Amino acid sequence: MSRILKRRETLLFVIIVVMIAGFATRASGFADPANLANIFNDTSILIILALAQMTVILTKSIDLSVAANLAFTGMAVAMLNAGYPDLPLIVLVLAAIVMGAVLGAINGYLVWALEIPPIVVTLGTLTIYRGMAFVLSGGAWVNAHQFTPIFLNVPRTPLLGLPVLAWIGVAIVLMMYFVLRYTRFGRSTYASGGNPVAAVYAGIDVGWTRFLAFVLSGALAGLSGYLWVSRYAVAYVDIANGFELDSVAACVIGGISIAGGVGSVAGAVLGALFLGVIKNALPVIGISPFTQMAISGTVIILAVVFNARRERNRGRIILRDQAAKDTASEGAIA
Repeated sequence: MSRILKRRETLLFVIIVVMIAGFATRASGFADPANLANIFNDTSILIILALAQMTVILTKSIDLSVAANLAFTGMAVAMLNAGYPDLPLIVLVLAAIVMGAVLGAINGYLVWALEIPPIVVTLGTLTIYRGMAFVLSGGAWVNAHQFTPIFLNVPRTPLLGLPVLAWIGVAIVLMMYFVLRYTRFGRSTYASGGNPVAAVYAGIDVGWTRFLAFVLSGALAGLSGYLWVSRYAVAYVDIANGFELDSVAACVIGGISIAGGVGSVAGAVLGALFLGVIKNALPVIGISPFTQMAISGTVIILAVVFNARRERNRGRIILRDQAAKDTASEGAIA
């Protein structure tokens, strides 16, 4: 039992449950199943973006352009739907995923082929992709009355007690768990971030792995672009502004190491849900938006400190175990 409680994911889950119980004492009905389902539905897009961000972070990189990618692809598919209402929804969704993957591939190519630091690349493309969304739309909005009913209604359609949007989030979580745990790409992702030098000696192309991670991140951001404009029935240049930081925060809170190579899908999901519960609860109990920002920032700093201490302690344990082995070997020789 003590070993289970030491796991980051278990501890975070317990904290979320305690938070929900605490908020329920201040706001009646907060812990009702229907409200919890709404919170999960509201957080589904952040979960998808957090998993996209996690994939890149595992390779010792970062993608600050995920929200700008979402904004551009969301605007593009919204304008396609408004301009060509006869296009099937599946075509629009695939178009969003492909456009997002292409934008991710641009990031990946600059990081892989030109060896530009990921934070520099994605800070630049963040601005570029937002600018592209403005140029594409001319600064105009695409509003609900311009969308076709199927474009708006599919993610909102209830299915087994949850909207389709929430089930898409569940499907992406399962897909990412399978990809990162059971595929060669997933193993290469962890190896490339955990120890790039050893990964090279093991025959792993670290640069190519990072490129693929950016492509996957972009594809998930593109899918989120459609889901966002459909969920909120509007497309404009500044949609999801700041969500790139939320995606990083969800990863950090969930125990994904910024140094790369450490983290789990469950951690990223729980980190996103942690933020989702806070963002849904604080306005209900009368906390101002500025206080909410301060609380979120404090939580992120505490999570980074916790991660840093854990990694340092893990390093000490490795050194201790190695010293014990060396001592045992010397005793055997003597």
